[in-house]
Amino acid sequence: MFSKDKKIEIKDAETVIGPSIKVKGNFHGEGDIVIEGNVEGSIKTNSFLLVGNKAKIIADIEANDAQVGGNVTGNIKIKGYLEITATAKIIGDIETSEISIEKGAIINGKYTMLKGLSENHKPSSDK
Repeated sequence: MFSKDKKIEIKDAETVIGPSIKVKGNFHGEGDIVIEGNVEGSIKTNSFLLVGNKAKIIADIEANDAQVGGNVTGNIKIKGYLEITATAKIIGDIETSEISIEKGAIINGKYTMLKGLSENHKPSSDK
C-alpha cells in the first residue's frame, strides 16, 4: 500500500508526461503514471498516479493510490490512499478509502469515503 513516505522514481514509472507536454486522450495502464504536463481526457491505472505541482488536468481519474499536487478538473476515484498536497486545486468529486489533505489545498466538490460505515455505526432504522 502507498504511504505518504513513498516517493516514486520517474525512471520506474510506466508512463511519464513531462512539463512541456500537452496531450488529449485516454490513458489506461497497469503501471505507475507521472504527470507534470497538461492532460485532457481520462486517466486510469491499477497502480500509483503522481500529479505534479504544475500539472493541469481536465479528466476523470481512477487509480489504486495517488498524490495530487497540481490542478485537476474532474472526478477522482482512488481505491486506496489519496494524498492531496498544499499546491493542489481540485474541482470535482473525490472517492477514496483513505485521504490526507495538506493545509492550503483547494477542493471544490463532494467527498465520499469508499470503505463505508461499519455495522456498529450505521444509523438505526428502528422507530
